[in-house]
Amino acid sequence: MVVRVLYSIVFLLALVGCASAPLETEGVDGGLTPRDVKDHPEGAAGRTVLWGGVIADARNLPERTRLEIVAYPLSQRTQMPDTDAASSGRFRVYVDGYLETAVYGRGRRFTVRADVQGTETGRIDEAEYTFPVVQAEAFELWPERTRRERGSGVNFGFGIILSN
Repeated sequence: MVVRVLYSIVFLLALVGCASAPLETEGVDGGLTPRDVKDHPEGAAGRTVLWGGVIADARNLPERTRLEIVAYPLSQRTQMPDTDAASSGRFRVYVDGYLETAVYGRGRRFTVRADVQGTETGRIDEAEYTFPVVQAEAFELWPERTRRERGSGVNFGFGIILSN
């Protein structure tokens, strides 16, 4: 009986370990970063990328939504943005149709499979900035971070977390 339970646990853990990333990677140019497109936009248009980061701004336009993303490298296994790593600048994503900006809002982690369109000039506060621009094919809005993931509170190492 115990052996059967242990085999079941091992089987379930194997299934979880084999979970695939949410977005298709075939045809993606894994070496092209937002910084590359910003610095050298010529020749980047039309290439397919898998980029992600944290939403800094979301705007609904007449027929599409524009998301401004602070770019971070993606986890190879999950495709989730690694916000502990250094940012590679910002980029803009255009998504056809309406996205609820209360949901797709500031601070949410986002990953997109998209086609590079080029660059456009905009502003970050009072500074002019050249944004790499992509048109979304598919995307993933990651669950909001839990208090534990954000690192708030004081952890004494034995399961008690004190916070405001």
